[in-house]
Amino acid sequence: MMAQAELEQEQTETMTVRESIRQALREELEHDEDVYIIGEDVGAFGGVLEVTGNLYEEFGEERVRDTPIAEAGIIGAATGAAATGTRPVAELMFSDFTGVAMEQIMNQMAKMRYMFGGKTDMPVTVRTTEGGGMGAASQHSGTIHSWISHFPGLKAVAPGTAAAAKGLTKAAIRSDDPVFVFENKMIYEQQGEVPTDVEYTIPIGEAAVEREGEDVTVVGTQRLVGEALDVAESLSGDVSVEVIDPRSLYPLDTDTIVESVKKTGRMVVADESPLSYGTHAEIIARAQEEAFFSLDAPIQRVGTPDTHMPFSTPLEQEVLPGGEDVKDAIRRIT
Repeated sequence: MMAQAELEQEQTETMTVRESIRQALREELEHDEDVYIIGEDVGAFGGVLEVTGNLYEEFGEERVRDTPIAEAGIIGAATGAAATGTRPVAELMFSDFTGVAMEQIMNQMAKMRYMFGGKTDMPVTVRTTEGGGMGAASQHSGTIHSWISHFPGLKAVAPGTAAAAKGLTKAAIRSDDPVFVFENKMIYEQQGEVPTDVEYTIPIGEAAVEREGEDVTVVGTQRLVGEALDVAESLSGDVSVEVIDPRSLYPLDTDTIVESVKKTGRMVVADESPLSYGTHAEIIARAQEEAFFSLDAPIQRVGTPDTHMPFSTPLEQEVLPGGEDVKDAIRRIT
């Protein structure tokens, strides 16, 4: 679906990604009394990265609940609450901490509906931050969405724009399945036009063509959507670049990607996660299965080397993929 076409049909307001997520949370708290937020520092402090802001003052401690530093407890409580009819929004401060709660995620949240024969819904949303760029070192800079996307029973979304951040957050909260919302911490200040309609949601599993092009398709996620759009603009008149934000990683909108590749004949996949055995590989495999005979050049990958994120600023910048890497990948095949 065309992202621009979506926005042209809506009343919009310019806001940051942080503000758009907060607006989504506020609207869903108002929409459904069974929705509540749970996590470390989400209440009076306003969130470690200020996303929940003043929601504690607006809705009170019953709806915006601070917890101890206990990720397993946060996810365990949210899973049990979802199974009994509420719609918790659990925040894991950094995605690296997902490992602390993996028993609750892997063996309870993901499997409960299946093991109960579909008799139990699991309407739990897990918000967590990803990515390097803040000098936060290895334990606070991971990009682990490939783990969650791989595991049956879980959905994973990773917005790259302010509008996608709002629409996907609201869709996640309204879903009867467990949904992880992966927020790249380096784009919280990124601005964009966001629909103000309280019923605005983005269907989970629907990609957006953020820019049309003819020569090469760039499938970019999170921070790299904006980087890819900047590269496409800089190459305008030389190379016509189509930029797709998958928005959802599982389920993945294969059709939109394949349609684009059949048109352009070339593809670059740009995602901040490590290059091996992950998001890049899945997107590439699906494109080759459906559009192999349309390809005019090998598909290129842009991502993080198979290493932990360094604390050193120069080393971190060396490891992190960016616009120049996307441009180099485009140049290799055009």
